[in-house]
Amino acid sequence: MKIIIPKENSYEMRVAILPQNIDKLVKKGAEITIEAGLGTSLGVTDKDYKKVGASVEKNRKKLLATGDIILRLRKPDLKEVTAFKKGAIQISYLDPFNEPKLLAALAKQKISALSMEMIPRSTRAQKMDALSSQASLAGYAAVVIAADHLYKIFPMMMTPAGTLQPSRVFIIGAGVAGLQAIATARRLGAKVDAFDTRPIAKNDVLSLGAKFVEVDLGETGQTEQGYAKALTEEQLKKQREVMKQYCAQADVVITTAQVFGRKAPIIVTQEMIGAMKPGSVVVDLAIETGGNVEGAVLGKIIDKNGVKIIGIANMPARVAMNASQMYANNLTNLVDEFWNKEKKEFELILDR
Repeated sequence: MKIIIPKENSYEMRVAILPQNIDKLVKKGAEITIEAGLGTSLGVTDKDYKKVGASVEKNRKKLLATGDIILRLRKPDLKEVTAFKKGAIQISYLDPFNEPKLLAALAKQKISALSMEMIPRSTRAQKMDALSSQASLAGYAAVVIAADHLYKIFPMMMTPAGTLQPSRVFIIGAGVAGLQAIATARRLGAKVDAFDTRPIAKNDVLSLGAKFVEVDLGETGQTEQGYAKALTEEQLKKQREVMKQYCAQADVVITTAQVFGRKAPIIVTQEMIGAMKPGSVVVDLAIETGGNVEGAVLGKIIDKNGVKIIGIANMPARVAMNASQMYANNLTNLVDEFWNKEKKEFELILDR
């Protein structure tokens, strides 16, 4: 069974597969071909891939036409789908709720498409959970970028010239990204407050040394997949009133709230930003799904009355090597989970 890995688009720093993963798959009996220049963004050469048993193909169209399994990070370009080998298996992020034309094209080409966003949050599937692995790195990167743009240091510092108070960081959403952001901010010495609509998140927040901000919203909870449920307008209003107070005293605000398959909710309003101190920083980690911060602009850093609002896209790519390692391991673990050792091929049998 032939596995192919095409290059990502020109602005994606991450790589779907690294040489160490190729080595594991080749030892299982898979035939691997990569597109020439696959690892260039990370300084990984074609020679590095060849050393572990991969073939290299310069002609992208020829590559796509020969793959039984296509492993990649980003969803395929709609125009490329007709170049795929009929009956192939495409595995990547797919954004399935917002890409009906792409899914229809894949179906027409008789392509079996596996969406990495749809990996369940279960014990068995944890090693394949790309959303969690990338979100964790996004949370880390958000804090580092916020620290870089803040005009203050994070930790308390006692010096002969006086005592510098620690920065205050307010993190909204205590999922995977939020918890990593809390842990990173705490390691840097900041005083951290965190909020989540799910009461179950309180223990996680406290275990990291942060204060959990409690708001009585009535019935909230989480979905079976572990995502926060969408709030009513009344609940959002009550939540914003409390959060405005915490935003006003924060030096850094990081938002991570996303609702799976839907537009991210607006949580930090213009009124809340107006209450913040000049020099404060807001990082919107949900910017690619609509954003949590009113007025945030995808791909830009803007200034609102002295408050920097950071809407940088693809935050995991800020630590592209580690993000690639984790995503490549997710893909390798998925292939391994459904690999028939006797036939040396990929079989989607779920009850083994």
